Amino acid sequence: MARTIGILGSTGSIGTQTLEVIRELNSRPETMANPHYAVKVLTCGANRELLLSQALEFRPEVLCTGKREDADWLREELAEARKRGEEIEPGVNILYGDEGLTQAAATKTDITVTAIVGMRGLRPTLAAIGAGNDIALANKETLVAGGSIVMRAAREKGVRILPVDSEHSAVFQCLESAFASGRNAVEKLILTASGGPFRSYTPAQLEAVTPAEALRHPTWKMGGKITVDCATMMNKGLEVIEAAHLFGLPPERIDVRVHPQSIVHSMVEFIDGSVMAQLGNPDMKVPIQLALTWPFRARSETKRLDLAEIGQLTFERPRTDAFPCLALAYRALGEGGVLPAVLNGANEAAVESFLKGRLGFTGIPAIIEAAMNAFPGDLPAGADNAAENNTAPELRAVLAADNWAREYVRRSVL
Repeated sequence: MARTIGILGSTGSIGTQTLEVIRELNSRPETMANPHYAVKVLTCGANRELLLSQALEFRPEVLCTGKREDADWLREELAEARKRGEEIEPGVNILYGDEGLTQAAATKTDITVTAIVGMRGLRPTLAAIGAGNDIALANKETLVAGGSIVMRAAREKGVRILPVDSEHSAVFQCLESAFASGRNAVEKLILTASGGPFRSYTPAQLEAVTPAEALRHPTWKMGGKITVDCATMMNKGLEVIEAAHLFGLPPERIDVRVHPQSIVHSMVEFIDGSVMAQLGNPDMKVPIQLALTWPFRARSETKRLDLAEIGQLTFERPRTDAFPCLALAYRALGEGGVLPAVLNGANEAAVESFLKGRLGFTGIPAIIEAAMNAFPGDLPAGADNAAENNTAPELRAVLAADNWAREYVRRSVL
């Protein structure tokens, strides 16, 4: 029996690696989990050429693009492919825009991989949960802004949320391995961070950082927004908030350690003082595959870890004086409410401004903190123009806070 997969954001880094994993799993009949993985849904933002290539290879039932003209182009190209003899079903549902994305996400699958970057992933994730799909979560902003909403919806529908981030996958594996001890045996979580390209920079040196420099991550290959988040350490701050929702721990029981080698992906400390860690070479296909095959483990062709070759593993406390984004994330998590949505929205807008040359690198945390300090708390009626009137009030509040924060940054940068 095929295990059906939906991939939201199939043309991005996580999406393309997910398809690589599916190719590899389907090429190995000895896989312990289901012997075949069928791709049912593929979505993209703007890369219609790659989406077409993926559709011709994997033959999904549902496709979605960002724009109507791209959806029309896809229909024409698929029609031509059928004329050439390609095995394309005539009933492929081709959607577009935000509503199309939500509709695509609501397609029933065994598991939906949410690989859309940013707040835009929240509604589709909720739609996939509403359809009863398990979630392979690669969109941390979804839990940062709407964690309580998402986790409650998952509990109500009885679906599993399987983390794809290497750090959260590591914590998940450690906790599952120690399940007999019970969750009450956990003292704290320790998330690791590479430290990014500016780990040893002084605050003065960070003033001169350019977008090109910030996009050169020493370990991981990711999209622009996430790479900049790693450079500011906001990525780790978002992961702290995500971990709090995924694993049900308060901020004071979630630590961060800078680990430049990126071999230890995270650790769990237990109440008896023992620490369990998950190690492996930095390769996102490993946690992606685990999310797809869980509770089984399938063989992969990833490079095996040789600790003698690595030589040493080092750990440092994060420098919040130089990288205040991490402290801002802890503050947002501690204060709660919709402040994490303000943090996330302001960060997305600030990173966009930085990449366009309108804001300096150190201006990113400064303007996020200013937005958090200025947030009025109770937004006036009508402040949420993005949500329909029938949206649940709690979700409307999150979307309104997100919109307010983005506008605050845009007005401040102009």
